[in-house]
Amino acid sequence: MTDGPPTGRAGLRLRLMAWARLGLFLAAGALGGWAAQAIGTPLPWMIGPLVVTAALCLTGLLPMKVPDRLRPFGQIVVACQVGLTFTPQTLDRLIALAPVIVATALLTMGCILVVSVVVARAGGMTLTQSFLAAVPTSPIEAAAMAIEKGVDPVPVIISQTLRLSAVVLVLPLAIYTIDGWPAIRSQPGAGTPFDPVNILLLLACGFAAMCLFRLLRIPNPNFLGPLTATAALSVTGHGLPPFPLLVLALAQIVLGSWLGSTFRRELLGSAGRLAVVSLASILSLLLLCSLAAAGIAWGFGLDWRLLVLGAAPGGVSEMVLTAKYLDQDAALVTAFHLTRIFLFMPNIPWIVALLVRYERRQAARRDTR
Repeated sequence: MTDGPPTGRAGLRLRLMAWARLGLFLAAGALGGWAAQAIGTPLPWMIGPLVVTAALCLTGLLPMKVPDRLRPFGQIVVACQVGLTFTPQTLDRLIALAPVIVATALLTMGCILVVSVVVARAGGMTLTQSFLAAVPTSPIEAAAMAIEKGVDPVPVIISQTLRLSAVVLVLPLAIYTIDGWPAIRSQPGAGTPFDPVNILLLLACGFAAMCLFRLLRIPNPNFLGPLTATAALSVTGHGLPPFPLLVLALAQIVLGSWLGSTFRRELLGSAGRLAVVSLASILSLLLLCSLAAAGIAWGFGLDWRLLVLGAAPGGVSEMVLTAKYLDQDAALVTAFHLTRIFLFMPNIPWIVALLVRYERRQAARRDTR
């Protein structure tokens, strides 16, 4: 027989120590958010915790893995907040911009394929790996697809981790640099009073919708469920008051710290050239998507910031938060990303299977020469 986890007082003591370490880790992230806000960094309560917690993990000072079960809290809060911005006027604009939204999603896929081919030819990864490394999905899902197809998942995990974090760090700072660094930037939710009853009602609504979407096996239930429920309430005139700044800041601290905790010292330390190639490919993809989006914006007379955020190869929660902080239409940015999710997610498996078959045929031809 093998010994199981400690029970009784010993087990309780270990659990309390683990929660204490997690609390210290999140507190360090919160301190990073406060510092980022003090110096005027864009998206401070996301970027600050991300930078501080990633540093703690990479230096080995306080390596932690924020439990995945905490991440839905941040996603639910962001999704509910965005859902409440949906109005009949917003829906009319979404319908009017539907061709632009679909075209942007397809262009993003084209950019991903271009960067994947370039990276594969540069010798950093196989074509299948480079595609899975660049496509906007979660690191866990991308790694699972790699394993299922018999592909080494390590390069995929490294690139996906860098992708999520690099987009959050680079895009807001780049927009600030191009557009000008404002002296004062309003914080989303800053003017909303703190009402515990409204906060609990909104959280309960979002949590219930998340559970329903999970049961229905709808993609991205943690975000899409609360978004759909609160948007329906808002459009029908029954919207609840939005979350105050404190709740939004806590949600961003959780999301930023979760991203920071995905940096593993041993993984990135052993990656060497692969990490450099991954980072270069991610930045190239971000630049290519941004240029394509700016071109679409120019052609249709739209705000380039809106299109760049909509085309960015980042997570939907993070990009929507960025949109709210940069005073862009978060509902429209959400529509861009959700359109991409529903166009991409059903098609990623067969694209990966096609790439695997292609690479195996190419390898078989080389072996017969």
